[in-house]
Amino acid sequence: MTIDRINPDELHKTPGYHHITIVEAGRLAFLAGQCPLNQAGEVVGIGDVLAQADQVAANALTALRAAGTGPEHVVRATIYVVSPDNTVLADVWRRLNDSPIAAAFTTASTLLGVASLGFPGQLVELDLTAALPTA
Repeated sequence: MTIDRINPDELHKTPGYHHITIVEAGRLAFLAGQCPLNQAGEVVGIGDVLAQADQVAANALTALRAAGTGPEHVVRATIYVVSPDNTVLADVWRRLNDSPIAAAFTTASTLLGVASLGFPGQLVELDLTAALPTA
């Protein structure tokens, strides 16, 4: 499997992600949106976007490992944050980039401010696609 990440000189500089990710792989893992839920299904960090980012990162790492892969094999990341405030969005981006799944955000990534998410009190959700290593 190869994963090539490209930033063409003709496009703007990025804060760590790549504009293009090209994958030659036999299988992909599409993770469901990872929410800030604990194992009991309860939203953690009500009102605390960074605590929720931490829980989302932990859940995503667990899901990636269960699929037999890791953050370094993520080929697409979409981060949803309930906020219109660019400072809050940037804080979540930085927190995830300082987390154990930071390598996931060196790939094609999108950060979105949204009006709401699926669970009451939920502020963050993370959607990942990973290329599975060949045996």
